[in-house]
Amino acid sequence: MIDALSLAAFAGLLIYAACSDIARLIIPNWVSIALTAIFPIAALASGMAPIEIGWHLLFGVTVLVVGFFLFSANIIGGGDAKLFAATAVWVGFQGFFMPFMYWTVVAGGVMAIALLAARQVVKVEETGRPFLNHLLKKQNGIPYGVAIMFGGLMAIPSLSFVLAR
Repeated sequence: MIDALSLAAFAGLLIYAACSDIARLIIPNWVSIALTAIFPIAALASGMAPIEIGWHLLFGVTVLVVGFFLFSANIIGGGDAKLFAATAVWVGFQGFFMPFMYWTVVAGGVMAIALLAARQVVKVEETGRPFLNHLLKKQNGIPYGVAIMFGGLMAIPSLSFVLAR
C-alpha cells in the first residue's frame, strides 16, 4: 500500500510541477521540497537501508549544485534545477539516472523545437487563451518542467526500491 502511495505522490507531484510550469512558467519550491521529503519515508517503508537513502540524498545535492551552476549561466531555470535534483533523489545514481536524463533531454528537445516553431508560426493574439499566449511569447522561456516530468515518469520502472516487493 505504501508503495502505491509513494509512486502516486512521485507521479502526482511531477505532473503538478509540469502543469504549473506550463501555466505560469513557475515550479513552486514546495513541490521539490515535498518530492525530496517524501523519498526517505518511501524508501524506509520499502526496506531501503539508511546508508543507501543517504547516498540518494547526497546525489540529489550534487545534482542541485550542478543545476545552480546551470541556472547562474542562464541555461536552465531555478525551478527546473530544483525539480531535476528532487527527481534525481528518487532515481538515484546506480545506473538509473542516465535513462531518466535521456528521456528528460529527448522530451525537452522535442518540446523546445515544437514550441520555438509554434512561436514562429502562431500569432500570440490569435489563440484567445491567456496561458497559451504566455507560452508563445518569444521572450519567455521553455517550460522544462514538462520534460523533467516525462523523464521522471519514464524512470518509474527503474525505481526498484518501490517496485521490488
